Amino acid sequence: MRKSLLVLLVLAMMVSVFAYGCAPEPDPDPYDVDNGEPVDVDPDNQDLVIAIGAEPENLDPLKMMSAPAATIAEHMVENLIYLDVDGALQPALAESWEPAEDGMSWILQLREGVQFHDGTPFNAEAVKYNLDRFMGVDDPDNAAVFAFLLGEVSDVEVVDEYTVQINLNNIFAPIASHLSHSFIGMHSPASLEALDAGEFVEAPVGTGPFKYASWDRGNQIVMERNEDYWGDVPMLNSVTFKFVPEAGSRVIMLETGEAHAIMAVPPTDIDRLDAEADIDVVHQTSVRVIYMGFNLEREIFQDARVRQALNHAVDKDALINTIFSGVGEPSSAPIVPAIFGYTQTGPYEYDPDKARELLADAGYPDGFEMELFHPTGRYPQDATVTEAVQAMLQDVGIDASLTTYDWGTYLDTVIVPPDEAEHDIYMLGWGTVTLDADYGLYALFHSTQWPPRNNVSYYANDEVDALLDEARVTPDRDVREDLYRQAIEIIWDDAPWLFLYDEGQVNGERSNVKGLIHHPLENVSAWNAWIE
Repeated sequence: MRKSLLVLLVLAMMVSVFAYGCAPEPDPDPYDVDNGEPVDVDPDNQDLVIAIGAEPENLDPLKMMSAPAATIAEHMVENLIYLDVDGALQPALAESWEPAEDGMSWILQLREGVQFHDGTPFNAEAVKYNLDRFMGVDDPDNAAVFAFLLGEVSDVEVVDEYTVQINLNNIFAPIASHLSHSFIGMHSPASLEALDAGEFVEAPVGTGPFKYASWDRGNQIVMERNEDYWGDVPMLNSVTFKFVPEAGSRVIMLETGEAHAIMAVPPTDIDRLDAEADIDVVHQTSVRVIYMGFNLEREIFQDARVRQALNHAVDKDALINTIFSGVGEPSSAPIVPAIFGYTQTGPYEYDPDKARELLADAGYPDGFEMELFHPTGRYPQDATVTEAVQAMLQDVGIDASLTTYDWGTYLDTVIVPPDEAEHDIYMLGWGTVTLDADYGLYALFHSTQWPPRNNVSYYANDEVDALLDEARVTPDRDVREDLYRQAIEIIWDDAPWLFLYDEGQVNGERSNVKGLIHHPLENVSAWNAWIE
């Protein structure tokens, strides 16, 4: 089932991304199940609580960096284009998108009659304001961390009130899928202009079905129904995301009803929860790889043999089978098979003897000591995985000291310039949420993306840069695929990461919760949900 779903995602992306403005109409709302008649609900029992493992680091498009930020923000702030659960690009605030004949610009027709939560009209000026801010047009020092998503955009032009033209420096093959990225959401220009210098968005003012209510740091974010929503007004009165790093605590909240849904069910609890009549365990595919990145500025990791040795020292199958009860796959590339541009190059074979041999050849016959930083509560069983890796590395003579951080602190600790880095190796995950290899490779391996962006290993390879640059501006799909194949093979051999596994996704919800979307992009979306 997992492999077939991945194939479907690839096929859907092949159709949707290159159909440009011809995206299919959205499916009927999932709560219109009785011959088109809305479901009868108790209006006093529509306050949904979802428990997740990590708190968003930020809710400003300039600073957002994680799936927790995306899954919360998308309820309040909408995109121009929406990537649905089947991998199809759907109209959102843009009703259509189409390239010019020469491919050097795109025309977006916007949805009319939409207002931001503060009453500001949504129009072409608002789109230009948001995209210019994201790219850092007026303030290059404050461009978004993910500004590479629009890296080939030269300027954004207002054609008329509801028409935007995006002009390009070069043909930019993945632009439609990039515009679906959760971080390129539309905020009220008035709310952004009201920010003081150096201040970033904490209370988003978007066009979405829910409006920001409160943020209790370290505890929860609450949002309330937008009664003036341009689409179907939600049946939920409110949605609360609670931040609960400890997986066992999330499970207890689900069982007691304190939470209606939770993310990342521990594998040891799956069968037990599945047997409970009032709980549903939701299995969904994921587009995320989990890895441990090497600090390539450290002398010990400047020899590829050392990096390859660590890859051979870790038994990925054992991690998956013992910690995740078989949910997941050993990584065979820096991106998962569902992504356009994927080429299988691995996995690295588990071979401790080869690891010791490579270490000896590199001048470390007795191993070495290092600092391994990791988060807790962000990824399923992240701390447990790190401890298991520590033990496997010890077996080949590598003494890894573990340093643990909560998610909010963690990003600020590891995504730093090389002269500020205190770690030798770090744990992170990456979901290629556009389903295009550009997003999975350019952000993490291009030399222009060193922190404050996402190439946290400080990897630099001129040949990889050239391949990724060419793939961005090549319209021919087959040529792009071959360019990514070449880049992936080089990256795999260079081994800037300790490649671990392609993540599985297992969530839980109370059986009286209906219409909740568990997305392959690891978003839990509640805009069409209700409580029976």
